[in-house]
Amino acid sequence: MSLRRLWAVARKEFLHVRRDARSLGMGIAMPVLLLCLFGWALTLDVDRVPLVVWDQCGSQSSRDLAAELAGSRYFALRGRAGSYAEIERAIDRREALGALVIPPDFDRRLWTGRGAPVQLIVDGSDANTATIASGYAQAAVRGYSQGVVLREIRRAGLRPPAPPLDPRARVWFNEDLTGRNYIIPGLIAVIMMVIAALLTALTVAREWERGTMEQLVSTPLKGPELVLGKLLPYFAIGMFDVLLAVLMGAFLFGVPMRGSLALLFAMAAVFLAGALSLGMLFSIVTRSQLLASQMAMVLTFLPAFLLSGLMYAIPNMPAGIRAVTYLVPARYFVHLLRGIYLKGVGLEVLAPEAALLAAFSAAMIALAMRKFRKKLT
Repeated sequence: MSLRRLWAVARKEFLHVRRDARSLGMGIAMPVLLLCLFGWALTLDVDRVPLVVWDQCGSQSSRDLAAELAGSRYFALRGRAGSYAEIERAIDRREALGALVIPPDFDRRLWTGRGAPVQLIVDGSDANTATIASGYAQAAVRGYSQGVVLREIRRAGLRPPAPPLDPRARVWFNEDLTGRNYIIPGLIAVIMMVIAALLTALTVAREWERGTMEQLVSTPLKGPELVLGKLLPYFAIGMFDVLLAVLMGAFLFGVPMRGSLALLFAMAAVFLAGALSLGMLFSIVTRSQLLASQMAMVLTFLPAFLLSGLMYAIPNMPAGIRAVTYLVPARYFVHLLRGIYLKGVGLEVLAPEAALLAAFSAAMIALAMRKFRKKLT
């Protein structure tokens, strides 16, 4: 392999990227745009759930219960209702995702010790939000109920019994339970996977479609020199994108960086080499820019977004789907980034994922070189 010929191909590709504003824009502006869009749009936090209240009792106790829910960060009181029809209209129009119904005899049953039932209606069309909001509401009602019991015990001149259990939860690695801290590192992996494959998916196919491949074939240039030479400019762009993503994560989204930046960039380099080679492989096999870009989008974005663990926990997936996730390289990079960002761990913990990522990159580079032939047919 001649480094001189390799650099000549890399320089030619650098010049093409510099002169092609669309390629340069897709390589730099698109990751920034996607990170901003998904970083603010995607969230796992369920709070400020819009709620309406139908208070049929109208007592101080019923108002206190409604205030217990409305005063928490998890619910936002959107108004009052006077019937089930009004509740249904509010939920149908998305003005509310839930409703609290307090019966007319709430106060009387509460203070006579007979148990006062209250009804919580939740919009089940959003199953995840409904489940979480229902749990929040039940916890708030239990807290209000315990407060009532304690007040009655103190009013009777008795000492409240000590609770048999005293749970003290402590959250590690994401103390504020901020969904953005969990989402942003995974987003970096998915966006880099898609952009890298799309960038190189057009390189070799473009040479075939423009008729310049015949000139390259007639030169002493070898296949590995062409493949690596075309990868180098996009590798530089990809590493610059990683730097931008890290800076945006720190200063725009406030995601803590607890691990080694050097390890993060090293793993990003390994991942980018594999993702770029995958796009190059699509370009070599199809010889069509349109088909190569479509393959890159379908075979990188969908698996990376759905099967990497970015949005959906892999252990909760069916066994067959879990087996498929082992073929998705973004799965390992997502795990690596979250370990470096949130836990501050190194290769002593992340070595298996790093080794699998290196194996993927080596396999993609070797396959791209093997598939390229200096032949016109």
